[in-house]
Amino acid sequence: MPEIRPYRPSDRDAVADICVRTADNGGDSRSLYPDPDLMPSIFALPYAELEPDYAFVLTDADHPVGYVLGAADTPTFARRFRTEWLPRLADRYPPPTRAPETPTDQMISLMHNPERLVIPEVAAYPAHLHIDLLPAYQRSGHGRALMTTLLNALSTAGIPAVHLTMLTSNTPARAFYDRLGFHHIPVPDVDVVTYLGRSTS
Repeated sequence: MPEIRPYRPSDRDAVADICVRTADNGGDSRSLYPDPDLMPSIFALPYAELEPDYAFVLTDADHPVGYVLGAADTPTFARRFRTEWLPRLADRYPPPTRAPETPTDQMISLMHNPERLVIPEVAAYPAHLHIDLLPAYQRSGHGRALMTTLLNALSTAGIPAVHLTMLTSNTPARAFYDRLGFHHIPVPDVDVVTYLGRSTS
């Protein structure tokens, strides 16, 4: 049976692979983003390395097949991404000098703008998270178990609430989050993504 445990540095490659295989609205992103390091460098690995207390993996025979990754305080995470994580990427992904033209360009622009994470409408939900599971492990209760593990860790640390963003078009994901007690957080001038939040208790 799959089990949940804390992230280990040896899980890095497996976590990156899960991110790639789920980064296109829950599906495999390799045709959209040919560089296999790009999406994990934005949405998975900085969380695992900068916030290891809130990084958990679902394993099958001790091999990661899913994860939940959290940041306890979003403004702090954005600052650390800027000062500690981004310098590691600057040579491979230099700051853009023109408007994005491709999906890869768009993601590199996001990478170089971690301050996008800090918006006043979600200030009451200081933590944020990312959760992904390989398709074979979805719809089996593992996502709920991963989320419960992270919520408990955040609550124990005194973090009162958490938020996430999802593509508005991803209706299966929205149904999953609704079942877990997340609710919509109104954010003006945003339609492609939806903000959701809930307490950690």
